[in-house]
Amino acid sequence: MTNKGDTISNLARAIDLAALGLAFVLAAWLGAGDARQMPFSDVLALRIKLQNFIAFSMVVVIWITTLTYVGLYHTYIYRSKTRELRDVVVAMTCCTGVLVIFHVLLDIQLIGQWFLALFWLSTIALAIAGRLTLRLALRQSRRDGQNVRYLLIAGSNARAMELARRIESIPELGYRLLGFVDDPWDGTNSPTGTAHRIVSDFTGFADYIARNVVDEVMLCLPVKSLYERSSEIVAQCEEQGITARLVSDMLTPRLGSSHVERFDNKLVLTIHTGGMRGWTMIIKRMLDLVGSAVSLILLLPVLLAVAVLIRLRSPGPIFFVQERMGLNKRRFKLYKFRTMVVNAEEKIGALEHLNEVAGPAFKLRNDPRITPLGRVLRKTSLDELPQLFNVLKGDMSLVGPRPLPVRDYEGFNTTWHRRRFSVKPGITCLWQVMGRSSIPFERWMELDMQYIDQWSLLLDLQIILKTIPAIVKGSGAL
Repeated sequence: MTNKGDTISNLARAIDLAALGLAFVLAAWLGAGDARQMPFSDVLALRIKLQNFIAFSMVVVIWITTLTYVGLYHTYIYRSKTRELRDVVVAMTCCTGVLVIFHVLLDIQLIGQWFLALFWLSTIALAIAGRLTLRLALRQSRRDGQNVRYLLIAGSNARAMELARRIESIPELGYRLLGFVDDPWDGTNSPTGTAHRIVSDFTGFADYIARNVVDEVMLCLPVKSLYERSSEIVAQCEEQGITARLVSDMLTPRLGSSHVERFDNKLVLTIHTGGMRGWTMIIKRMLDLVGSAVSLILLLPVLLAVAVLIRLRSPGPIFFVQERMGLNKRRFKLYKFRTMVVNAEEKIGALEHLNEVAGPAFKLRNDPRITPLGRVLRKTSLDELPQLFNVLKGDMSLVGPRPLPVRDYEGFNTTWHRRRFSVKPGITCLWQVMGRSSIPFERWMELDMQYIDQWSLLLDLQIILKTIPAIVKGSGAL
């Protein structure tokens, strides 16, 4: 039997598929050129061919799979509005990408840049409009006492009371609290802050859920001391087909977020920081590949000119290759145009006492190791261009915390600074566009944490756009 949560998820899925189909038709009609003067039915008749029908059927299957794997229907009733809107944009962008792939593989004439732009915008608009309408309808019906789920809370401690108060304050969630399940203990005779009472002890729990309408049971037991009791309640809920949810503060992350997934036949609680995961990371990597490849092609004359100048003006190799710390402290070879004398690394020890920044990083405004040409390259950030090859290889991203030398990392003495290595390093970052070397080390690390915690594809775009004027001004460059 399908529960109401599944029904709502299926409604949301139907809305998304309807939005995709309608957006496809609208994009085909609006992008039909002269055919727009024809009746709408005639335009559709011109477009429908056997091979197109087969291709579109395959696209629909992939769309359904994509929408599901993006997590758009997972625990739908608990999804915040902001998260839902964000996930809709990501999912519809992925679905648009599916059309791009089919166009490249099958050379579908219908699909062009104008078509894709229309499809992407209209499918997002239609999906969001449909989901907001669904939310409004659900909120109204639940406030009217319809489409409700009858809930029991196992436990009557402070967390259970707070959960009950929270549920009662948000009627649009659709829960109707039946009461608490607990054995007598000091403080449970009269639960405070709620009008509900203890309706059963643990011994009578199985009988209570057998004789009453119960859709869900939320466990707020002290898991450390009542593990066996929790397991027993879950088993009893399973036997009668009732949804059980575990509410626990035992492993609630302070900085990151968490979700439960299945590994083999076990449930695993996954805790992670930042938002760099899932389908958005696939899009970020695609942008890295396209951006780095296009930039290398367009900037090839500049790369060659700089290489020739280095060869003519300073003896030694064209490139400076140094081991840096990457994702989760993986070491990789970073490429830059050489801006210093050949034996610069060997001379750093003699200059340590002149370091102008606090912390493990080494920065010296008038570093004697820098060549005259090197100062120009650093001022214009042209020395960073070879890192596009690192992005192409996958060691780096276009945007991310700057990769640090092994020497700097070994000087870290503050644990939270190391969280910057939980994401790929980048060519540019918040530090790069807000002053670079003029920013103290501690503030630099704070900006890296801000980037990780607030990351989005839009933030990456904003940083890239701000990098250009920062380079032109030479802000904070050494």
